[in-house]
Formats: sequence, structure tokens, C-alpha cells
Amino acid sequence: MALNRRQTLKATAAGALATTLAGTTRGATPAPSATTLWYRQPADTWTEALPIGNGVLGAMVFGGIGHERLQLNEGTLWAGQPYDPVNPDAKAALPQVRALIFAGKFAEAERLANAKLMARPLRQMPYQALGDLLLDFPGLGETTGYHRQLDLDSAIATTQFTAQGGQHERHVIASPGDRVIAVRLTAPRGGLDVDIRLSSPQLGAITRAIGTAQLLMTGTNGAADGIAGGLTFAARVSVQADGGRVTVRDDAAIEVRGADAVTVLVAMATSYRRFDDVSGKPELLTADAIARATRRGFARIAADATARHRTLFRRMTIDLGRSAAASEPTDRRIAASQSTDDPALAALYLQYARYLLISCSQPGGQAATLQGLWNDSLKPPWGSKYTININTQMNYWPAHPANLAECIAPLVQLVREIAETGERTAREMYGARGWVAHHNVDLWRATAPIDGAQYGLWPSGGAWLCTHLWEHYDYTRDLEFLRSVYPLMAGAARFFLDTLQRDPNTGFLVTNPSLSPENPHGHGGSLAAGPTMDMGILRDLFDQTIAAAGVLHVDQALIIEMQAARDRLAPYRIGAQGQLQEWQDDWDGGAPEQHHRHVSHLYGVYPSNQISVERTPALAEAAKRTLEIRGDMATGWAIAWRINLWARLRDGERAHKILKLLLAPERTYPNMFDAHPPFQIDGNFGGAAAILEMLVHSYADTVHLLPALPRDYPTGSVTGLRLRGACGLDMWWSAGRLDRAVLRPDRDGARTILSNGVARRVTLSAGRSLNLTPSDFAGGSSG
Repeated sequence: MALNRRQTLKATAAGALATTLAGTTRGATPAPSATTLWYRQPADTWTEALPIGNGVLGAMVFGGIGHERLQLNEGTLWAGQPYDPVNPDAKAALPQVRALIFAGKFAEAERLANAKLMARPLRQMPYQALGDLLLDFPGLGETTGYHRQLDLDSAIATTQFTAQGGQHERHVIASPGDRVIAVRLTAPRGGLDVDIRLSSPQLGAITRAIGTAQLLMTGTNGAADGIAGGLTFAARVSVQADGGRVTVRDDAAIEVRGADAVTVLVAMATSYRRFDDVSGKPELLTADAIARATRRGFARIAADATARHRTLFRRMTIDLGRSAAASEPTDRRIAASQSTDDPALAALYLQYARYLLISCSQPGGQAATLQGLWNDSLKPPWGSKYTININTQMNYWPAHPANLAECIAPLVQLVREIAETGERTAREMYGARGWVAHHNVDLWRATAPIDGAQYGLWPSGGAWLCTHLWEHYDYTRDLEFLRSVYPLMAGAARFFLDTLQRDPNTGFLVTNPSLSPENPHGHGGSLAAGPTMDMGILRDLFDQTIAAAGVLHVDQALIIEMQAARDRLAPYRIGAQGQLQEWQDDWDGGAPEQHHRHVSHLYGVYPSNQISVERTPALAEAAKRTLEIRGDMATGWAIAWRINLWARLRDGERAHKILKLLLAPERTYPNMFDAHPPFQIDGNFGGAAAILEMLVHSYADTVHLLPALPRDYPTGSVTGLRLRGACGLDMWWSAGRLDRAVLRPDRDGARTILSNGVARRVTLSAGRSLNLTPSDFAGGSSG
């Protein structure tokens, strides 16, 4: 009998799902995969649960047996409502603060800044948890053969075990197209009993049944630091059972008995539409999402979500070698990472970071917070905000080299929006053109300085974010994108053209007031004029904005103004310890925290490229001396930054030694989240970027192949990397030396390729691959 169109679609979706889940069903314990996290027990804590997400909705899957918990997040559920924290006294007090800093009266300057310059309220709004989907399975009895995993390639979290004489399986996936989290429960025929509830830590959240197969939880967000909640939210659950019966219990739970299988769909939304608009209708949004997803069914939802995920995830592969340790469960590999040879763990860490970025940063969603998309608290550490003095930027360090350029879209949108709010901050606080953002930003795009002058009075956060706009153009050479973001870059530059001050002691242009992020200098506080990091960021901001204006053939007068200011910025200095100075004065030796987690003054080494072993050897040596003084051990993200720095300084062995520290159980939780501690996702992303930095470094028209390859990765391969200048790279090596490299350019151009210290100049043609082997470098020049 011929199938009708609906039956054909259903059969096709079922077949695609079966392929996706192959090896994880029918009672078979799957063989360990190079892209799978797996465990032999459920999660006891949140940092053992497994994350799924679609850029807007997120869940942490615990994999419980009799009781399963999916902790839920919606990316726009933050505390508070639209607000403007600029201090009205700031502009009048600013000249006096500047004068005190130039006079060396830092403690007085800090007291005045705290009283007159800082935001009101002094804190920003936190990102918040929405709640939990709770599944209880009565009468399971004894269970055996437990297995829990997250397949990074399919984006499906799976739990399976044997009970009641048969196999029980649970699959969870977050669908970006359907805007739902989909759960599929299966059991021996007629053996599935489950009670389904919603709960929330949000005060006043109410759950009620809608008909016989839906739950709806509604509520309002919380207040924080005197800013009242202004959002409404909704979470809607739909239950479909194959066989058995479905009933509502106590108007707040759904009871399923005797089913063969159950599909649970979860939709979440808030009334947030923009940082200044909270008029959305979350109940209608969730109703629409559930209705559309219900018509499609789990098989098609999962197959389409996996296919969409794989268009990004499968762009890149990496193989650093494999040992017996790779066959162990993930938590055991992490626990044993310091004493075993497990190069595949680093490869898994990199692919996990790519999975996390795909899952938490998608076009149309919010940028990755300090915890990505996943947070189980109303008061998370540091508010789980956007800390833009390193952490937010680090979240996106691997995006382009790891071939995930699309994932940068929410960060670009964040910059577009803070340029709006930052324009008022620049005008009302500094009397300046352009726009500014300090060291923290939240959902409401507050840009005034927070947390006290010793932490927050740092004006360079927005400028640093602008370097990511240029980075996207540099990797993609998308001229229309550059045209759309150039006004943001120019606006940031204009702010500093208006606010840079002439240092009366040196004559150089410096920022004032400012600080070297979060590090007190020991001379009465943290405030200073012209910290080294600021000068590095502004060199990049001016250089990149000048280059962008040149490409676009615009703003010749602004180019001249920027070049003049750039030439007068305070230069890098080497101090008495042989170190790169963190401040204009040589205060490093007397600073109270010699092992401070931030290494802000090394921005010029990484992520910038102003300081390099080849072009500025004296400064590179000073940077190494700084790293020696600071030490290797720090918080998770700070360890990740150190790995990148040592790799950029061409010391693969030191980089690998510190990578081992990052992969240790003290800095990596069982679910591979970065243990700051507590959890911050920037360590995951920074660590992934560092692994790539060991393998390739591209800058301008130069590409270094295997520039910092450690001895522990003697043989391996990587495919699908991206280079600046719109070019792909595949590479294979053995015995620590290049075997073959394939360049896949999207545009014509000449490149200098370096391998084993030898340079080769090549000409690339768009769409034509270029193969390079060791023989191609035999006649090259010394690099």
C-alpha cells in the first residue's frame, strides 16, 4: 500500500531519529566515542548534570532513575527591568578625580570616585534560573546496566538502564527551530509510569493544568538592588503518551500510567523583547511553540535539531592521539588526568567547548554569560552577567578558529545595543561623543561603572568588544558586515578621542580615570592613568578602525585624528624585574598580589598580536618574565589565558603543562564544566582556544603551522580550522612535525606559511585547495 505524505514524513523522521540514536538504544551500551561524555551513575550535583541548549532555552539533565530533574533556563530571564544607572554627579566630579590621579593621590581619587562617579544602583541585574521539570517514575524496582551520556555530535542527552525486565531509555534535545526542549521516554510495553511537574525558585510562580495534557507555569521575575522586576515569564509543558492513560492530578501535575512511550515538550519565554521593551506575551509564545512542535512529533524534532546542530559541529575534527584512558567514563578520566596519558581528553575538551558555544550562542539569542546559558540560582556568582574586562571576550575566543563564526551573532547584537546605552553614558558621565561601556553589562545594557571604583571604573570594555567586530571581518572578509558595524567601531574611537588625557609627567596620551582590571597597585588603591592594558586595547581599536575606514573608503578626517592619537599613546615599558610593566610606573614589584589571576597587561601578546617572539623579541621576553612571576596556578579562566599566552610565546611544553592543570579535577567538574571555582564557562572556551593556538596561529597574511605543539601530541590531525583572511585549514602531523597541510581559501591572496621555522610564500586562489608537504619548505627562507 502506498504511504500518504504525512505517513511518509513520519517514517522519514523516524528513520532519521533511529540513525541519530544508533548505538544508544535497544539495550546496547554504546562504545566510547571521541565526542561523547558518559557516566555509569546519575548526577548527584548540578556540575555533574549534562547541558543541552538551543541558544534561548537551556536545561541541565541529571539522568536520575526514579526521579529525573531537568533544571531549566530561558536566556532573557534576568532580574529587574529597564533602568539607567548613570550617576548625575559624575561629569562635574570627573576633572577633580583626574587631577588627583595625576597628582598621585590615588586613595583620595578612589574615595571621590566612589561617591560621585559610580552607578546608582551600584550593582547590575543577575541572570536567573526559571525552574525545574521534575519526572517521577514510581515502582521501577531494581535497576541494572545504567548508562548516561551526552553525544556532542547529535546534541542528545541519553539515559538508559534495565528495569522491570526491559530497557528504559530517555532522550533529551533542545530544538532551535521548534523553540522547545523535547524529552522522549520509552519503557517495556505498557511499563511506563511517570508523574510530571514543574517547580520554580521564582517567588510567586504558579503552575496550573491546561486541559488534560498540559501544564502552564507563570510568574514575574525578581527585584535586585532596588530595581523592581518588570518581566513576566511562562513555561509550558505538553505530554503525549503512546498507549496508557494521561490524567491531571491536583491541577498541578500530569500522571501517566501504563504507557509504551511518552513525549514531553517544554517551551519557555519571557516578555523581554529588547533592553527597553518588555511588552512580549510569553503565554502566547509558549502556546504557539507547543502547538507547532506537537504537530511535528519527537522523531522529526530530534532529527531536524540534530541535523541543524551538525551543520556547525561537524565542520571541524581533531585527533590528538588515543590511549587506553579514553575508554573510561568521563568523570574517571578527569579524576585521573594528572597521572595518565590521555591526549584524547584535550580533544574532547575542545569539542565540548564547541558544543557549548553552539548550544548557548545562536543568532536571535543572548550572548553567552559567565555561565553560558545554564544557571540554577536566583543569585548566581557575579550575577552570571557579562564581565567585559576579559570573561565575555574569552567566551568567543574559539568561535572563529573553531569554524563557528555564526555563533558570534549574539555578541555582535550585544555590542550594537550597548552602543546605544553607552552613548548616553559617554555624554552624561564624560561629556564625550561616541559610546562607552565599563567592566560589566547586563540584559538591560547598563554601561555605567559598577561594583566600586577599584573594580568598575575601567572605560575600555566596549573598546575591547569592538576588536571582536574586526575579528569577524578578518576571518570572513564579509564587506557588508564590516559596513554595518563600522559605526560602532568609530563611535568607540570617538569616545577615546574626546577623553584621552595628556599625562603631565610624560606627555603621552593616557586613559584617566582607569585601572588594570581588578588588580590593586599598592599605592592607595586601583585607580591609575594609562594602565598598559588600556594602551594595548586602544592601539588595536584605532588601528582596526583606521583599517576598516580604509576598506570602506570613508571618514578620512577621522582616520587622521585617530592616527595622531594612536601615535601619542603611552608605549610598553619593561620594569626593573625584567617584566612587562602593568602600569605606567614600575609598581609591579610592590603590588600586593604578585600572583594575581588577571594578566591584563599581557593583552598585547594574546588575544592581540602587538607583542610577538618574531617581531618584538624584547617585549616577548618581558611578557615571559611576567608570566614566571605570576605563576601558573590561578582560577579556571585565568589558567586558560595563561595557556594561550605561553602558546603564543611559542612554548608548547609550558602551555601543555598548564593545560594539564586546567583539565585536573580541581579546575574541571565531572561534567567538564570549568571549575573557576565556582563554575564559569569562560575557562572552557579559553582552554579550547589555547589548544587551537598550540596548533596554528594566523595573523595578517602569515600562518604558523604547529607553532607550539607539545611532545605529548606527537601525532595527530585537525580539519576544518579557519584562518584570518577567509581561509580553511586541514593538517596532519607525526613525530612532532608536519606531514601535510591543505589550505582552502575563499579569496585570492598571497600568504607566508611557516613550518618548523621555515617560511614559504604561496599564492592562493579562491575555491582552489593548496597542498603543502615538508618538501615544500625545503627551499624556503628561515622564519
